[in-house]
Amino acid sequence: MDSFFTSAAALIITLGLLIAFHEYGHFWVARRMGVKVLRFSIGFGKPLWTKKAGRDQTEYVVAAIPLGGYVKMLDEREGEVPPEEVQRAFNRQPVRKRIAIVVAGPLFNFIFAIMAYFVMYLIGVPGVKPIVGEVTQASPAAQAGIAKGDEIIQVGTADTPTWNTVRMALLEQSLDSDRIVLQVKDTAGRVYDAPLDLQGISMEQKQQNLLSNLGMEPFRPAYPAIIGQLTQDGAAQRDGLRTGDRVVSVNGREVSLWEDWVDIVRNNPEQTLQVEIERDAMVEVIMLTPKRELTDQGEIGRIGAAPQVSEEMINQYRAVVSYGPIKALWTAVTETWRMSVLTLRMLGKMIVGEVSLENLSGPITIATYAGYTASIGLTTFLSFLAIVSISLGVLNLLPIPILDGGHLLVYVIEGVKGKALSEEIQARMQHVGMVILAMLMMLAFYNDIMRLIGE
Repeated sequence: MDSFFTSAAALIITLGLLIAFHEYGHFWVARRMGVKVLRFSIGFGKPLWTKKAGRDQTEYVVAAIPLGGYVKMLDEREGEVPPEEVQRAFNRQPVRKRIAIVVAGPLFNFIFAIMAYFVMYLIGVPGVKPIVGEVTQASPAAQAGIAKGDEIIQVGTADTPTWNTVRMALLEQSLDSDRIVLQVKDTAGRVYDAPLDLQGISMEQKQQNLLSNLGMEPFRPAYPAIIGQLTQDGAAQRDGLRTGDRVVSVNGREVSLWEDWVDIVRNNPEQTLQVEIERDAMVEVIMLTPKRELTDQGEIGRIGAAPQVSEEMINQYRAVVSYGPIKALWTAVTETWRMSVLTLRMLGKMIVGEVSLENLSGPITIATYAGYTASIGLTTFLSFLAIVSISLGVLNLLPIPILDGGHLLVYVIEGVKGKALSEEIQARMQHVGMVILAMLMMLAFYNDIMRLIGE
């Protein structure tokens, strides 16, 4: 129940922030262009809170359905306009001004992402050093000469201080080529090039778990099987495990390493395990049932527990990516650009059928990830906000009628032709846009529900 409220709160914060920022872009530029704004609304439907303020007595609204927002401007097409205010109507503005007002919303989404990434890199982004663990025989990784204990320094020309940067760089570069050259440092400190052959790996495999499909896994240190942190509402806490408990055996099988303990838990979803633990120099038996979770690798068991690890061992494998203000800002700009291009390319591959439409997510999935990232820490949540903001910016620029990109297309056509499209054509385009948007929303909700059923 706590996780539900966490996800709900995180979703409201996420959508509230991003929608407000997007709509403020339209609002701010409209005001600067001399257009009168009648209403600034976060959400649709029944108003929960309203207030009028400013010289124009603009109505500020927070509405019941937090899945979007809008800025209503003075417009002769939507109602009678007093003669003395005609020059402030949106429809009376030159094309360049209307284009600026429409583009401002998505642009502010990209600005928000830059700000989020900037703060992230100032604070420092924690991660795990990309040291390779097990390598599958005859796999692309093995054929490239990669061995257990090697550290991945670069993927192509991209530096990779953490596993997260390795995964992102591999995905990004695999869209262009079936051959990627990694720069790798072995356990003796020698640096060598490892050419990975991605032929035979489908786009779906690249998306789901590219590392495993390449035949390598992140290195897992030999931690002792001692319970450290526990997740609220996890199976471990529910069934009576405590921080500091040492796992001695499971169903009579001796366990000493955390890796072995993890394998047992993962392989036994919803199966009751007889766990013998050592607590306060006493041996006790606990009946533990791992929760079932659906992942890219299939069903696994989870209990919501992390190992007890010394600070020295953490520092040995931890990497923190942080920069000064100037480099943090430049990195934020380049990261926003990279993610925008990647999002656009993935959408393109989705349209042509190379990427499954199952990857389209709705508010339920966003809520789940929002709650999860918020519970991990500020930098992870900021990264999530930046990615969602970029997605909103890119999606809104698509030339679909009813979206900002659709309006932009109409105004560009008007600018080229020298006259506006007829109201009849624009109305038809709006209807088509509403149908497309409704279909996309239904598909996103369907995918969310199927994920929930699967879990």
